[in-house]
Amino acid sequence: MALSDGPDGTDAPGGVAHPVAALRGALGFLTRLPVGGREADWAAFRSTPVAFPLVGYLVGALLSLPFVLLPTAAVPAPAVAAVFLAWVYVLTGINHVDGLADLGDAAVVHGGRERGLGVLKDTTAGVGALLAVVLVVAGLALAGLSLARLALADGVPGQSVAGLPLRTVGIVVAAEVGAKLGMAALAGLGTAATDGLGAQLTERSSPAALALPAAAAVPAAAIAWPSPGGVIALLAAVLVAFGLWRWARANLGGINGDVMGAANELGRVAGLHAGVIAWTLS
Repeated sequence: MALSDGPDGTDAPGGVAHPVAALRGALGFLTRLPVGGREADWAAFRSTPVAFPLVGYLVGALLSLPFVLLPTAAVPAPAVAAVFLAWVYVLTGINHVDGLADLGDAAVVHGGRERGLGVLKDTTAGVGALLAVVLVVAGLALAGLSLARLALADGVPGQSVAGLPLRTVGIVVAAEVGAKLGMAALAGLGTAATDGLGAQLTERSSPAALALPAAAAVPAAAIAWPSPGGVIALLAAVLVAFGLWRWARANLGGINGDVMGAANELGRVAGLHAGVIAWTLS
């Protein structure tokens, strides 16, 4: 029987989210790709946490393009890193960076849970926001520099397949899939601190719903094999999300959209650096 979108973005009549609509909703939430913005897609995405890591594969593959397309033997590594940094935000936008900034302010404020939640709603950026954004952008640029050098090393015979620097691509993809799996974990494990984006994502997910996203993320760890960089990048990104979940539960009473956005940005940076370190030590 053919599936058709129900009025709330689910497949009529069973109430299961339509996979194509869920992926469109995930792309609209996680990237700036022109996929449209139907309410049914957003509803389907909220009910389909596996869409997080699946879109992570696409985003990771696209983010690796500077290391694949630029001739690393001729273009200086800092230039490749600068292109990578710009490309990250051209592709993914700055909505999640805004969440990171808000969480940076909440992390440094004193006054308890209510004060922290109040800071999250404040549109004024403070020192905590500035520091958080600077650290992440700098970390991303430095990760790009390390990856550019790794891509050059991947050009050695025996380290690439058809000219594709697999270890470099594998680390980028694994870090991105791990960051997205971390967001899915927050939606499944977390409870919303307030009404808003966090509530919309957590109310349709549960810990049991994380089995499929976790299984979907496993292949990302194997792209860079036999280098352990992919495995470590994936795990590091997910661990960041778990750390934020514990911090938010203790200090905010739950998660919100800012925590989700921060998990994405911090998870990406942590995954990239961890993956490169694992490759260096292997």
